[in-house]
Amino acid sequence: MKVEHIEPFVSAVFSVLETLTGAKAQRGGLALRNTTFTTQQVTIMAGVNGEIEGMALYGMSMVTAEKIAGAMMSCQCNELDEMALSAISELGNMITGNAATQLSQKGFNVDITPPSVIKGSNVEVSTKTPALVVPVSTNYGMIEINVALAENALRKAA
Repeated sequence: MKVEHIEPFVSAVFSVLETLTGAKAQRGGLALRNTTFTTQQVTIMAGVNGEIEGMALYGMSMVTAEKIAGAMMSCQCNELDEMALSAISELGNMITGNAATQLSQKGFNVDITPPSVIKGSNVEVSTKTPALVVPVSTNYGMIEINVALAENALRKAA
């Protein structure tokens, strides 16, 4: 796992959150996690395929997810109903799409999968590589970014 693979995801979280909600974000200390378990109540999961492969997970508390969904929909959100979950899913899609664009600009040919939203903590997500964990603090609450990516064999051979 290389920092040049991870940084686009962190940068995308900052720019997408600020654009959609006006939230200013602050990055916490990095950590490495050998197995990827959801540690938050709500986790957005998106896959990355191509010359770099793996998974990006964006975890947050239920309250944080409700606040972000409410800000995205310009309304008070007191539960993660179908509309709120759709907004949270779109947040993950926009972050991962933005990161994929940044990776492409660095010369990596990648695609993303549609995001899924997992409700519940301690759900194990199988990844080929350890995840780099980046906590991000916003005025809506904490978001935990988990990125587990590696160059595939074809990219390494080139």
